[in-house]
Amino acid sequence: MTKETNKTRPTHRVYAVTKNGEKKFWQPIGAMWAHADANGFNLRIDYMPLNDAEIVVRVAGDKQAENAGAAQ
Repeated sequence: MTKETNKTRPTHRVYAVTKNGEKKFWQPIGAMWAHADANGFNLRIDYMPLNDAEIVVRVAGDKQAENAGAAQ
């Protein structure tokens, strides 16, 4: 990562989304930062899901995704 991305907050959050019947479980697993030149991202994964989870990236502060993660 560059010094620029280390000083800023993540622009996106990374989730592992699993489904059990009709219910979805959103587990936060990492973060993503936009490059200063807007031509790419740095991605940090803190946990790698071992199940059949879908990886979803949402804008940081997305209340719907944050509430889904808290509902576990």
